[in-house]
Order: sequence, then C-alpha cells, then structure tokens
Amino acid sequence: MNKHRALNFELIFIFLVATVFFSCGDGHKKTSKNTNFQSKEFQDKLIEANKMYVKRESDEIDQYVAHRGWKMNTTGTGLRYMITQKGNGQAALPDKQAKVKYKITLLDGKICYSSDSTGAKVFIIGKDNVESGLHEGIQFLHVGDKAIFILPSHLAHGLLGDEDKIPPHSAVIYDIELLDIR
Repeated sequence: MNKHRALNFELIFIFLVATVFFSCGDGHKKTSKNTNFQSKEFQDKLIEANKMYVKRESDEIDQYVAHRGWKMNTTGTGLRYMITQKGNGQAALPDKQAKVKYKITLLDGKICYSSDSTGAKVFIIGKDNVESGLHEGIQFLHVGDKAIFILPSHLAHGLLGDEDKIPPHSAVIYDIELLDIR
C-alpha cells in the first residue's frame, strides 16, 4: 500500500511540475529548438508515467477479478462489467433517466456509498454528473438486471477522488441493480 501511495504522490508531483512548467513563460513567441525539444521530452515522460500507472492499475484490477474467479467483460476504456442477474425490462439508452440501487466499494473492500443509506440514484444516461464509467456500464443493462462494474480511476473520480470517501487514483466497484428507465 505504501508503494501505491508513493506512486500517487510521484504522479501528482509530476503533474504539478508539468503544470508550472507549461504555464510559466515570458508571454513572447520566442522559443528555441532546445526549449521545444525539452517540452516534447517532458510531455513524453508524462505520457509514459501515465501509461505505467494505467497499466499498474489495470493489473491490480485483473488480480482482484481473478482472485474472485469472476468472468468479466472489459471495454476499450478499461471498464470491467459482469451481469449477475438478468432482468427482462426496458434497455438503458442514452438520454433516458435511470434509477439504480447500488453499493460502491474500493478494491480493498471499504464501502464508500450505498443506496441503503442514501436512497436510489437517479440520473440521465450520458448527461448527468456521475462517473463516466457508470454512464458507459449502465448501457449494457435492462431494467431488472443486476451487475458488477469495476471503474478504473480515470472512469471514476480520477486524480482527486471525490474529496470525501473515495481517495485519489482509486478504482471503484459498483454492485448495481437497474430499477427503472423513463
């Protein structure tokens, strides 16, 4: 866990340094070839660091899934999903209002949020301010379906977490049931 936390701090530090580096300047268009090379080199290093982090997180999620013996589908964005119970209701489509019962946990098992305490979540698919991974995953479901979604951090709350119960750079697990579509 300390190694994971150290990587988070390294990535945040790199991000902050990059922000300062790219925002500083004298406001003139004068740039040398060396400055352009350094900027490109720095950008390449940032991209490589991000790729390493995404791979490490993906491997961690894959280990979590394998440990449980789950057979999950993986989308091109990295969302993992598994339908655990089939319903026979209406399909979830973009621009429709979805009502879901859910429990959100971290990979370490810590429960972050649950509709048992907050009530069902209602949102417009593809429009409302919920995790992009939830917008993506819900479209695989029909009313009555139950599923498990694992959202990598870039599809959940990203660099900052939710500034409450979900830490920075955290994958989240949705245990979800689609109750209604309108």
